[in-house]
Amino acid sequence: MAASEPLAILEALAGHGSPTAPVPVAPGVSDWPGVADPEGLRAQLVDWLGQYANAGTRRTYAYALGLPIAWVDAIGGAPPTGSGHAAPPPAQAGPLHDLAWFRWCARQALDPRDATARHVKAWLHALDAAGAQRRTRQRMLSTLSALYGHLAETGVVAANPAALNRARLGLSSTARDASPTVRLTAEQLKALLVAAARLPYSRSPRLARLYALRAVAMVALLTLGLRISEVVGLDRGDLYRTGGDDVLRVLGKGGLHREVYLTDLVRDALTAYLAERDRVDDAALPARRGRTGAGGTPLLATRNGGRCSRVDLYTLLRRIAAHAGPALDGLADRVHPHALRHAYVTIALEQDARIQHVQADVGHATIATTQHYDRGRRTRASTAADLVAAAIAAAPEPMP
Repeated sequence: MAASEPLAILEALAGHGSPTAPVPVAPGVSDWPGVADPEGLRAQLVDWLGQYANAGTRRTYAYALGLPIAWVDAIGGAPPTGSGHAAPPPAQAGPLHDLAWFRWCARQALDPRDATARHVKAWLHALDAAGAQRRTRQRMLSTLSALYGHLAETGVVAANPAALNRARLGLSSTARDASPTVRLTAEQLKALLVAAARLPYSRSPRLARLYALRAVAMVALLTLGLRISEVVGLDRGDLYRTGGDDVLRVLGKGGLHREVYLTDLVRDALTAYLAERDRVDDAALPARRGRTGAGGTPLLATRNGGRCSRVDLYTLLRRIAAHAGPALDGLADRVHPHALRHAYVTIALEQDARIQHVQADVGHATIATTQHYDRGRRTRASTAADLVAAAIAAAPEPMP
């Protein structure tokens, strides 16, 4: 069997539709090298991945395992591509693409359910040799541990081969590299907002105002400390008022929703963007009073009304940073959505916000128990968002 053949056969899953339907293959050829009952293994994967409500979580696991993204999306009932509501497209294959777990097993003609701790360690060493950073190896091992933990619980395997001594492997939770995330200040966040409003759109001058307002709305949402996956997943129906305040209902990791309070900065940006979007769309029939079809409509949309992808917004943010002037000199090519989330946390703590409020704002899983008991008492006073917005407002105007 050629070296690339196992990968090509695995990729045949990508355009196959239902994750539970049989995969047609040529006579005498296995559609999963080393696996005698590929349909059984796929059913076990569907059972495991189907437990996760968050599409981003399923996609993260898919990348580490080497499963086709389209196949994994179908587990969550993702609409067909082109419907305007499909999950964001995956990123381009990276240097570790062929070292995803199932791909690695396929090259060894190894049924993943027969893997031992020796196999897992050999895989980790291969990742290390290929240049995978410690955090990447930690994350990929965690994915394996979650998968095999489920398979062990359901009796598919006798034990979890990924339950390794991480300290000996240099992958313990305390063995962490310094964060490579660039640290942005309030002044730099303001520079990004100003640059977003001024970003040139020479290809579509008629839509320049709409695109500029969308860019500002995107940056404004990221100043709330949201994950990029949370931003792209927002619908217009997730924006509402409760207790006299404007909030966003955000779907975070683990399929848990949280309410995020809007600052004046974000409210104004969204109001301007949505008003311009509605004006450009120029609906033939006005919505009836008290009714709206916005529930499943993306909050940030492409020109044809589809959902922006993470790649779309990441690329847009890089363009904005490149036009942000002296404030981002030397940093523009390091700005990414998580840097703004990181900035939210650091600026809030610099402004003496209570750490419990900050953790609740950004949905960190480490305070899940606290959130469970305190969720009913969460109010405007228990968010750091206004402190961060005030710091941005007080920052000096960026130099042209």
